[in-house]
Amino acid sequence: MKRKKIVVIGGGTGTYTVLTGLKKYPVDLTVIVSMMDSGGSNRVIRDEFGLLPTSDIRQCIVALASEDSSRLLRKLFAYRYNQGTGISGMTFGNLFMAALTDVYGSQDAALRKTCDMLDVEGRIIPVTQENTNLVARYDNGKQVLGEHFIDEPQGDLCQHRIVELSVFPPARANKGALKAIKEADLVVLGPGDLYTSLICNLVIDGIDKALRETKAKLVYVMNLMTKFGQTNNFTAKDHLTELERYIGANTIDICLVNNSDKFAKGILGRYKEEKAHPVKDDLDRELKIKVIRRSLISSKVYTKDKGDGLTRSLVRHDSAKLAKSIISLM
Repeated sequence: MKRKKIVVIGGGTGTYTVLTGLKKYPVDLTVIVSMMDSGGSNRVIRDEFGLLPTSDIRQCIVALASEDSSRLLRKLFAYRYNQGTGISGMTFGNLFMAALTDVYGSQDAALRKTCDMLDVEGRIIPVTQENTNLVARYDNGKQVLGEHFIDEPQGDLCQHRIVELSVFPPARANKGALKAIKEADLVVLGPGDLYTSLICNLVIDGIDKALRETKAKLVYVMNLMTKFGQTNNFTAKDHLTELERYIGANTIDICLVNNSDKFAKGILGRYKEEKAHPVKDDLDRELKIKVIRRSLISSKVYTKDKGDGLTRSLVRHDSAKLAKSIISLM
């Protein structure tokens, strides 16, 4: 039988979680990856090496690496240096791909060679191959340039709402990404930071049109928690409304929502300190969308690697439960 084609769009740990679960099923898997990251080691990759960011690509490579590939190699690609002037915070995988780019003369070639080395099960496609930066305009009229400064806004911007997201300079979508969306049976958006992992892909020229025109079912995986500075007090309906503002009303067919409140002991208190809380499910029958509610929380509480200076999610979706729910939609 011909394998069903699933396309995952996103970036960061949310996309890593989805891919880790889905790769265990007999499907044709493609991930379209955000290319606007500008924080942490990606700042060095962009500013000092003059390359497009690689952290989200690296996470996808590790997620889709064959179980038969070297366990040590997979651990190395995820390894983050925590000592050394100039190298602390960098990952081995990012430096490795930067070196391969120099050897082979292009990041495309470096990506292919790295995927071959780790026997990646699926296709990894950068959403764009053009150098661009994320721009956010807030309800107080201020504009911020750079994904990192939008992901972790400073000062009173944390209290304000993003009213427009775009990229500068404008960037065209990778032709391979558009082709994958067109040929997909199922397209999965999320989970991930609403603006800096998801909508950042939708503002690349051509992606929104492809999503409106594809015959694939479009599935959105609702985030578990709000994020202070991006989605302050957002409900589930707020997330959906904001997504469809960029791709068109009634474009999303299905929404997967966690309905479990079994969070690890003490974890909600830690989130409260960060002014974040579980996303309230206020999705009703009036919406022209199918809502599927499942227990999707992982029992594991995640911790940051040494040397990682960025804010990371402590609570995440369970990759096996999430993948099972997605596959059931086929």
